[in-house]
Amino acid sequence: MNRFNKLTLAALIAVSFTLAGCPKKPTVKAPQTAAQSVAQTSDSDARTGRTSGADNGGVRPLTSTKGDMPSGDGELGATIRFDYDSSEIKAEYQPIISSEAKQLAANRHLQLRLEGNTDERGSAEYNIALGERRAQAVKKALVLLGASDTQLTTVSYGEERPVADGHDEAAWSQNRRVDIVVTAR
Repeated sequence: MNRFNKLTLAALIAVSFTLAGCPKKPTVKAPQTAAQSVAQTSDSDARTGRTSGADNGGVRPLTSTKGDMPSGDGELGATIRFDYDSSEIKAEYQPIISSEAKQLAANRHLQLRLEGNTDERGSAEYNIALGERRAQAVKKALVLLGASDTQLTTVSYGEERPVADGHDEAAWSQNRRVDIVVTAR
């Protein structure tokens, strides 16, 4: 086993143990705003999306929604969507990531949580890892554009928080995402 595979396996085992004691969280309907792009790595996607209303821990999702079009309109919040089996941020989301990073750089008291999600395809373990890679890709993009690493936390819900019902590409494409959530203003 090469070094990369050992590290990946160790990370997956650690995540699995961490999540083993966690109760299944209800699904949260996330805003559907497009965001911006910065390339990361590609990996496989999770299972199909089911929607269930949910508690998001009292934290409101950031919203600057205008359908699925990137806005960069100054409001914090967005949903970044991904291709199947990928954690690469699409170019269409770059304006939103740039806007979010500028706001974070100008307001060091702001705190965001980047919530990685996948569709239902793939194993639960794989989907947790893919959701984390997606959240880390968005975090890296924000930091490269001026946000502080200390302003950002990441979490992966894998396939556990779908926003769209269905077992087809229309639903899956909505569930492959990172939701940006304000945790402190």
